[in-house]
Amino acid sequence: MPVTYSSYLKLDELLSLQQPISDGPEHDETLFIVIHQVYELWFKELLHEIDYLKVLLEKRDTPRALHTLKRVLTILKVVVAQIDVLETMTPLEFLSFRERLESGSGFQSFQFRELEFVLGMKNAAALERYPKESPARRRLEGRLAEPTLWDAFLRFLGASGYKVPPALLKRDVREPIPSDPELRPVLIDVYRRDSTVASLCERLVDLDEGFQEWRYRHVKMVQRTIGTKHGTGGSQGAEYLMTTLNKPFFPDLWAIRTDL
Repeated sequence: MPVTYSSYLKLDELLSLQQPISDGPEHDETLFIVIHQVYELWFKELLHEIDYLKVLLEKRDTPRALHTLKRVLTILKVVVAQIDVLETMTPLEFLSFRERLESGSGFQSFQFRELEFVLGMKNAAALERYPKESPARRRLEGRLAEPTLWDAFLRFLGASGYKVPPALLKRDVREPIPSDPELRPVLIDVYRRDSTVASLCERLVDLDEGFQEWRYRHVKMVQRTIGTKHGTGGSQGAEYLMTTLNKPFFPDLWAIRTDL
């Protein structure tokens, strides 16, 4: 049987996955489902690209690394822009089916937790939100134990002749990325000596800023939709999301701005 557009993309299966559970069903629940399923697909692609980026850095393939970062940043813009679509849903339209979500919450997205882990926001306590031996728990345990994108970048710098502090190259990768004043002169040297690697640094800053923008837009969307109510699944809603703002993945790339 020849491959067709529909068979290749598994359209019959894909288009059968949007199944509202509200009575009627409520008109806006389909939009809500589609948006969040698309988010999970983009999270999958972002993880795919960041894993590839880590490999490229290990190989010191700077041109391909820059190209891959450009793709990641472009996807991230789409992810942020999707909030505009979600915000076309009014508070009353969301309330029409919200109770049907019961314990379901975006807070439970294991792929988003994977993204946080691979970008350096490690948090072993987050594993407790997923049942032991579940596929999601095993995936997150793997991400917790593996080096982050920043670790790959530091090894890239070391292999390129820069004197990265040894403690950073041997750090416990299960821990969050530390801010290290000893690294900052090395990064400043990169900016002053090597425009290509400096461009790589700037794309990492773009990535960091893009995620901070996504978090901010997400907070405002939640606030305009449910105000200060708790989120679905018992999450703290906007109150919790506010605590995630202004926490960069790569703090030393921001800290050097004062001294450049």
